[in-house]
Amino acid sequence: MARDECVIEECKPRGEWAELMFMERAAAHGLSVAKPYGESGQYDVAVEYKGRFRRVQVKSTQYRRRTGEYSLNVMGPGRRAYKRGTVDFFAVYLIPDEAWYIIPAQVMGGRCTLHLNLSGGRGFYERYREAWDLLKS
Repeated sequence: MARDECVIEECKPRGEWAELMFMERAAAHGLSVAKPYGESGQYDVAVEYKGRFRRVQVKSTQYRRRTGEYSLNVMGPGRRAYKRGTVDFFAVYLIPDEAWYIIPAQVMGGRCTLHLNLSGGRGFYERYREAWDLLKS
């Protein structure tokens, strides 16, 4: 099934699927992955490289605006910004384009909404597209 034909409409199952996709891709990039037990953790997945762990929060969207831009909420518990120090990276999956953004948490600066445009080429977050090596640094 092509990603633009993704039929997972409900947020929770789609989020779980995106976490699996992230773990597969991270492993393909030479990272070890671990999934915290339960649903009460501060992050979705931990990645490890050469003894160093990173906490990753995975987000995804399959909805693209007519302008080609993706806009998605990046909110934590209680629909608030993630608390500083609870997440190291946000991994954002744009499902129809099969594109990943690996964004350091400090770059987010408390923002709760992301705007990503693959066709723009000069967007603020463009340097983080497919930036898997950041998880190794």
